[in-house]
Amino acid sequence: MNRLYSKIFSVSFILFILALPAIADQTPSFRLGPGDVLEISVWKDPDLTRQVIVQPDGYISFPLVGQIKAGGRTILEVHSDIVNGLKEYIPSPTVSVLPVKIESYKIYVVGKVNKPGIFVLPNPVSVVQAISLAGGTNPFASEGNILILRQGPDGSSTAIEFDYDDVAEGKHMEQNIILKSGDVVIIP
Repeated sequence: MNRLYSKIFSVSFILFILALPAIADQTPSFRLGPGDVLEISVWKDPDLTRQVIVQPDGYISFPLVGQIKAGGRTILEVHSDIVNGLKEYIPSPTVSVLPVKIESYKIYVVGKVNKPGIFVLPNPVSVVQAISLAGGTNPFASEGNILILRQGPDGSSTAIEFDYDDVAEGKHMEQNIILKSGDVVIIP
């Protein structure tokens, strides 16, 4: 009976491995950012297994490969760079790149909410979802005058208006934008 379970497991595992590229293509592409931690391992080479952190400049460092741009890229793109870099030293390297800690996507919700603060999340959220994470607005909030502050690459800030009352009534749903890392939601 144990051999039967072993064969079933082996076949299931092989089918899972074969399906990985299709699964990866169907899931949203998460982009790495500073502070994210990856575990990189090379099969049959324990000296090339380590955790690396995406540095503030967006790069990681890995033995034999050197500096690799990781910030703003997917795990599959980083994996490909590592495999290509190792091919010079290891024929057909089998590499795995796994996220250990996702720290790069942070939003801030401040003002008249029940639980203001910094929210570190694995996936982007909308304005309504951010307000929900902060415990919702309190009775003194001016829900029709919410602002989202967004900092541009050049350091300039943009204020984006959000009317919670309209969205709650199903009007002007385009306001419920997906927040970018670093956005500040202000509920007056």
